Amino acid sequence: MKELRIRVLAGVFGVAAILSWAGARLWSAVGTLPSVPLAAPIVLALIAVVLTATALSLRARLKAQRERRPEAKGVDPLMAARAVVFGQSSALVAALVSGMYGGTGVYLLESLDIPARRDQAIYAGFSVLAGIAVIAAAIFLERVCKLPEDDDQDKGAASPA
Repeated sequence: MKELRIRVLAGVFGVAAILSWAGARLWSAVGTLPSVPLAAPIVLALIAVVLTATALSLRARLKAQRERRPEAKGVDPLMAARAVVFGQSSALVAALVSGMYGGTGVYLLESLDIPARRDQAIYAGFSVLAGIAVIAAAIFLERVCKLPEDDDQDKGAASPA
């Protein structure tokens, strides 16, 4: 399984932001601008909380397992892999959605004097912040579930027998 790359997430965010900004300009010229839902930052924040809670739970269980505590619950490798896949997919979707709301928010900055557009810009800003929180939580979860490097295997492969 490959690790998340910040450059890929930043690229998805940037492309989505540019396309969303251009789409918002076009849509506003043709008619009314679609609204940014109040639920967008709330849902993204909930996903960030779930990812963080999962990472903290797995980290505590792995630590107890490494310390060989008698009451320690083991971590099922398949469950850890599923958690990492959920985190990675959440980070990619959050980068896309945050970019979309970020581009729309940048467009809305031109008309902050209109109360409805100001509210939409605030929702868009909170959506971007919540999306960044999802990405940070996904990277943290991925780091928690990363297997330690095996020094014996690397040495064995490097030196001929």
